[in-house]
Amino acid sequence: MSSEHAESTQSTGARERTAVVVGGNRMPFAKARGSYAADSTQDLLTAALDGLVARFGLAGQRLGEVAAGAVLKHGTLLNLTREAVLSSALAPDTPAVDLQQACGTGLEATIYISNKIRLGQIDSGIAGGADSISDTPLEVSPRLQRALLRFNSAKSPQAKLAALADLRLNDLAPIPPLIAEPRTGLSMGESQAVTTAKWGISRAAQDEYALGSHRKLAAAWESGFFDDLVTPRRGVTRDESLRPDTSLEKLAALPTVFGGPGATMTAGNSSPLNDGAAVVLLAEEQWARERRLPVLARIVDAEVASVDYASGKEGLLMAPVHAVPRLLARQGMALQDFDLYEIHEAFAATVLVTLAAWADDDYCRRTLGLPGAFGTIDPEKLNVTGSSLAAGHPFAATGGRIVATLAKLLAARGPGARGLISICAAGGQGVAAILEAM
Repeated sequence: MSSEHAESTQSTGARERTAVVVGGNRMPFAKARGSYAADSTQDLLTAALDGLVARFGLAGQRLGEVAAGAVLKHGTLLNLTREAVLSSALAPDTPAVDLQQACGTGLEATIYISNKIRLGQIDSGIAGGADSISDTPLEVSPRLQRALLRFNSAKSPQAKLAALADLRLNDLAPIPPLIAEPRTGLSMGESQAVTTAKWGISRAAQDEYALGSHRKLAAAWESGFFDDLVTPRRGVTRDESLRPDTSLEKLAALPTVFGGPGATMTAGNSSPLNDGAAVVLLAEEQWARERRLPVLARIVDAEVASVDYASGKEGLLMAPVHAVPRLLARQGMALQDFDLYEIHEAFAATVLVTLAAWADDDYCRRTLGLPGAFGTIDPEKLNVTGSSLAAGHPFAATGGRIVATLAKLLAARGPGARGLISICAAGGQGVAAILEAM
């Protein structure tokens, strides 16, 4: 039994264990190929970890486990998170594991660590993720791959030359990873455009929602809300995609980028793909209190769902619409039983379709199997400090950003305040979770 675990077992006895959010840390998200262009994804994750370690005095300490991941990861990095831990100020005997659930990675990692804490397997851990468009791994063509493998295994100079003899010039071109669904060939944006049109979400509604996200994030930065959640890096002190001076007129002037005739989705109402990392410190409640660490909110429950998007029965990013009703049914809760909601803004239309679906009586009966409409959300409680449209969206980092943000917001409202998280992910999947202030 580890010393970390033995200490907790002695101190907590047989009481019920509670996994809580202690705090979070991220860097300002930077534009792709911009301020963090010289950083690898591992560099960003390491920096996020070190910021968290410094904030909570964890240097040299061994934690139960660190779980994180990246959507875009080099094949040579067998365990990105472990390498980041070894490069960080954490004790080198802190275990680490890579998880990957696309845009839901940070939240999935939070669920993984919190479940281990609640089971008594660990007392503390870190969850999060990182992604860098600037550090996108490149692949080679299948013909070049096979030729290089034959070249490496060839025993003589003549055999090595023969291995490369059939290569053509176009075989040498690098292949960037496709941010598209293998089963449909459609990008996230093109997939969302199909769903957006199906639900009749207007361009004006999307632009208005996007404007609100920028205004709320700008106000949060101005108020100092992020002062204890963000560590500046390379001179970047605020999210670079934030446009506090944008307007409906400016958004309306942007050309559409996803969808065919009648398209409504633009770069302005779609989340930008950025460079960044975000992590959260999780702990068993007593472990945190004994060390006089903040206890912001507990992880109440979580649900992961998937939908059949490949056949066209459901939209690619609709899985959270299915996950949340199941999660709330298990907890005996209604959609209105929350003080705050965090719905990942992959696109403005993603949020608007989610809200429309839950309010649609026929859809909820036919598709979700509910007795009627799931309900509506007070817009004043939704993404109150802005979200991915304004902050940016380094895929795997988004979950950690949202968990830390919501936990702090709930703690400010006092014990019992509840928050709901909904994050869509590639592969027709979605992750949802409930947090409650302690």
